[in-house]
Amino acid sequence: MSSVSTVVAAPAAKTAPALWPGLTLALLGSVAFSGKAIIVKLAYRYGVDAATLIMYRMLFAAPLFALLAWVSGRGKPAFTRREWLAIIGLGVSGYYLASYLDFLGLQHVTASLERLILYLNPTLVLALSIVLFGKRVNAKQLVAIGVSYAGVLAVFGHEINFQGAHVVLGGVLVFGSAVSYAIYLVYSGEWVQRIGSMRLVGWASLVACACCIVQWLVLNPWSSAAVAPEVIQLSLLNATLCTVAPVLMVMMAIERIGAPLAAQSGMVGPMSTILMGVLILGEPFTPWIAAGTLLVLAGIWLLAKWR
Repeated sequence: MSSVSTVVAAPAAKTAPALWPGLTLALLGSVAFSGKAIIVKLAYRYGVDAATLIMYRMLFAAPLFALLAWVSGRGKPAFTRREWLAIIGLGVSGYYLASYLDFLGLQHVTASLERLILYLNPTLVLALSIVLFGKRVNAKQLVAIGVSYAGVLAVFGHEINFQGAHVVLGGVLVFGSAVSYAIYLVYSGEWVQRIGSMRLVGWASLVACACCIVQWLVLNPWSSAAVAPEVIQLSLLNATLCTVAPVLMVMMAIERIGAPLAAQSGMVGPMSTILMGVLILGEPFTPWIAAGTLLVLAGIWLLAKWR
């Protein structure tokens, strides 16, 4: 027994230090992603509309995604017609529509509630897998889903009582964003294997950037581009720190520690959003929010455990 224990323990001792760089990247990526809602809420204080705000975000992010697409695609064959169609579809669903609905929803709900709704994503992926591919679900998974939604409903009901019925509109928009991104996740698996994760993210994000910019050009007058300098600064920060950087950090984390542990590290996201919302935006922190957050995190943890 002792010889077996020594053999098993030796590799663990060697690989343990390598866990922390990947874990740190995953945690930082999750916090950076969560900061997007805070920056958007700050920008709305300067009277900018959602279409203009997301246009600036994507305008600043586009060169970085183009660089990512170019670097990850060097030496690889050109896309086929089918691959181009997949990239366009995934870019519209996962990055354009999800982002735009999220920005619209943040006009009406707190950053804390937004993050909790978006964190229901694993339950939506499971639901879509059941509907689209006939995947079976067991009683334990249903319990986990119920726990998560109970947490969101607790915070949702609290916000309606204190902020009014417009919270319903915001909640529906953010939930639509989560559904749109879940569709992206469900259908992206095959194409990640064929194209590569970094290359797919780069090109799909460029599609989303083009959609956001074209939408603004079609629907908004040129005069709406004149925004406060603070909006430009916040959009630049959003594009770099909360859009491109988290994508790279999470992908690098997955390469080092694997997708399951990277996903579990993402559970810090809602908590970091709530903390930043309280400290930066002055949003209230109530027992309802605390209880709702714990329920959502517990449900997602149980879902991951029982899958």
